[in-house]
Amino acid sequence: MKRYLFLIAYEPGGWDQASVEEQQVFVDQHQAFSDYLAQHGREISAAALAGADTATTVRHESGELAVSDGPFAETVEMIGGYYDAELPDLDHATAAAALLPVCYSVEIRPTVAIGQ
Repeated sequence: MKRYLFLIAYEPGGWDQASVEEQQVFVDQHQAFSDYLAQHGREISAAALAGADTATTVRHESGELAVSDGPFAETVEMIGGYYDAELPDLDHATAAAALLPVCYSVEIRPTVAIGQ
């Protein structure tokens, strides 16, 4: 099994503007994703994130700590949540990501074990 992080990006406001029926479709698609993970691997954790306007970015600049409000990079889309899961391979990870709402962009990254 390999461990993958699924970073979910979307354009802000989609959830708030969706009807109750559209929101239920999103919930059902997330459940289909979780069901797929349960069948083929394991979901380790998941979370929805607060808006990018609540982000704090910390950097080291010329030996000083710089703390600023806002996300690391400004984009039209924002990271709205993630799944951390184990699956056999990237093909399974891609198939799982295809189950999430079509308005998302999903970045899949394998994790790297450090110090083991």
